[in-house]
Amino acid sequence: MESSRTKEKASSVRWQILRHALLPRNSHPKPHEESETRIKRISRRTTHGFNLIHCHEVKVNADDECDSNKSNGSTMDMRVCYTLPVPGSPQLFLTQRVENHAQLSDFEICNRYNIDNTGLVCNWPSEDVLAHFCLSQADIFRSKKVIELGSGYGLAGFVIAAVTEASEVVISDGNPQVVYYTQRNIEANSRAFGDTVVKSMRLHWDQEDNIADTFDIIVASDCTFFKDFHGGLVRIVKRLLSKSASSEAIFLSPKRGNSLDLFLGVVEENGLNFSVTEKYDTEVWKRHEGFLNGENRTSWPSYEKDHCYPLLIRITL
Repeated sequence: MESSRTKEKASSVRWQILRHALLPRNSHPKPHEESETRIKRISRRTTHGFNLIHCHEVKVNADDECDSNKSNGSTMDMRVCYTLPVPGSPQLFLTQRVENHAQLSDFEICNRYNIDNTGLVCNWPSEDVLAHFCLSQADIFRSKKVIELGSGYGLAGFVIAAVTEASEVVISDGNPQVVYYTQRNIEANSRAFGDTVVKSMRLHWDQEDNIADTFDIIVASDCTFFKDFHGGLVRIVKRLLSKSASSEAIFLSPKRGNSLDLFLGVVEENGLNFSVTEKYDTEVWKRHEGFLNGENRTSWPSYEKDHCYPLLIRITL
C-alpha cells in the first residue's frame, strides 16, 4: 500500500513539472514549498551543474528582442554570457530559451520531425563538461574539421570554434528550432572565431545517406539516452568519420540505467571500436565527488552518479 501511495505522489509531482513547463509563470500560483522540494527530488534538472564555465544572463537590447519576436514568435529568449577559463577570458554570447518553459508548438515540431525537445530546454550539464574537456584538449582540434551532433545550444561547438583553431566547426541538431538559435549565435559571435569556418546544420541521424562530407572529430554530449535513436546515431557517426587514423568521436554521456550500455552494444555491432574512461579530468572528478559527499547539494539536490556523471567515450573506425 505504501509503495502505491509513493508512486501516486511521484506521478502527481511529474504532472506538476509538466504544468510548470507549459503554463506561463504568471498563470498559476507559486507552489507550496513542500511541492517545490518534491519536484527538485524527482526532476533531474540542476541549477548550476558542474559550473565549469562561468556564465551569467545579460540584458537583451530592444532591437534584438524585437527581431527575436518577429523571427521566432517567442518572447521567451534570454542571452547568456559564457566567460571561458583561458588566457584573455574570451566571452561567448548565446541566445537561449528561458529555462523551465515550453510551448505546445515545440511538441508539434517534435512529432513532425521525429525528434526530441531536450535541446531547447537548457544548456545541459554534460554539455558544460564537454566544453570544459575540449578546452583542456584544445590541441587535438587544431586544423581539424569538427562536427557537434545533437548540439542543443552548442556550447562545446562554440568553444571549439573560439579557442582551438579548428579549420571548420559544424554545429548540428535535428530540431529546426535549435538550429535557428545556433545560426543566430554564430552571427552574433562571428568575431570570436578567427579563421575558423563555423556553420549550423539541421541533421537528423537517419539522414546519413544525404551527407557528402566527413570530419576529423565528432563531439556529442548526453545523446545516448533515447534508445530508439541508437541505431541512427551510430550509423551517422560511422558515415561522418573520416578515414584518417586520428579521426574519432568524443562522447560524454551518463550511464542512465542501461541506455549507455545498449548504445555501446550498437557501436560494437556496427564494427566500430570504443573505449570508456571514468576519470578523465581532475576538476570534473573533484566536483563529482563533492556532489556525492553532499557538498553543494543546494545546486544539485537530485545528483546521482548513474544519471548525472558523464563518462568519456571515444569511438574510432
